Amino acid sequence: MINKNAKLILEDGSLYEAYSFGYEKSSAGEIVFNTSMTGYNESLTDPSYKGQILVYTYPLIGNYGIPQIISEKKNIKKFFESNNIHVSGLITSYYSDSAFHWNMYKKLSYFLKINNTVGIYGIDTRSLTKKLRDKGTMLGKIIISDNVKFYNPDNYNLVDKVSIKKKTIYGDGKHKILLIDCGVKNNIIRCFLERDCTVIRVPWNYNNFINEEYDGLFISNGPGNPKGYKTTINNISKAFTCNKPIFGICLGNQLLGLAAGFYTHKLKYGHRSNNQPVILSGTNRCFITSQNHGYVIDSNKIPNGWKIFFKNLNDNTCEGLINYDQNLISVQFHPEASSGPTDSQFLFDVFLNFIKKNNN
Repeated sequence: MINKNAKLILEDGSLYEAYSFGYEKSSAGEIVFNTSMTGYNESLTDPSYKGQILVYTYPLIGNYGIPQIISEKKNIKKFFESNNIHVSGLITSYYSDSAFHWNMYKKLSYFLKINNTVGIYGIDTRSLTKKLRDKGTMLGKIIISDNVKFYNPDNYNLVDKVSIKKKTIYGDGKHKILLIDCGVKNNIIRCFLERDCTVIRVPWNYNNFINEEYDGLFISNGPGNPKGYKTTINNISKAFTCNKPIFGICLGNQLLGLAAGFYTHKLKYGHRSNNQPVILSGTNRCFITSQNHGYVIDSNKIPNGWKIFFKNLNDNTCEGLINYDQNLISVQFHPEASSGPTDSQFLFDVFLNFIKKNNN
């Protein structure tokens, strides 16, 4: 009988014993849960999870392994959302060391180890998820060797850690998209390239909008508290004067909203799954979306010229903003999915139509 060699300790003092199957180290972060059944290779490499320990509610993880790391154009990794793992740890009820899939290259445990990421299993994730649902998101730490302090990612500039450091250009398409990288997912770049775009990827604190030649501005997803990124918010406010269409996704939605005069607040336990229902405001048209966010736009006070674009059908929170007069659009969910449904990828086309209208 293998003894449990790891412990999960929450900030309220709760303790769970577990087995380790990843890199042997202690780690701390914000404990969040995701209810998706598949897509762990995409979630682990999603920069929006920086500073968080991810709990998978689906009881069995690892049975299809990890695909081979294949580089596409400009070192974009196929089947992954960035070049490395960003979560601070992975928690699952049961880890399957027997893995098989036609696209499998290595086991999940191998992937965690080469990325220095802790993984534990043997915890009643049902009980843990109920606690987070009832009490709200908590700080936690996984203890395997030495003890570590609790770590609150909201107190740090995580975007600086996941953003690109110098300008990089992808593709040679007709429409030039200036992409503010706050932790962009690879599939967002792919979606633009598939639509005859040139993507100009710049750091989170880029501010040279006046001298840059572009057709539309995109603000990406990313980790952390949106109110902490005042530099980016101020830069977006300046970009309004360029009269170019703007599109934001996830954190980009929040940053665009803050720049426009909206407020944000933290959800009790966030939206993290591939099956979040949203409704297009003013219609009965619904979409199933992929989401990963802990903060949301406050829709109680709406600045002039703006409308709520989408609402979440579970809790009625704001899932998107639109300003028709200025060609500004943003959504809280991920239309590029990966993993998740692709029902709302048409929003990239809406943005490009704004660009075409503006250019004409």
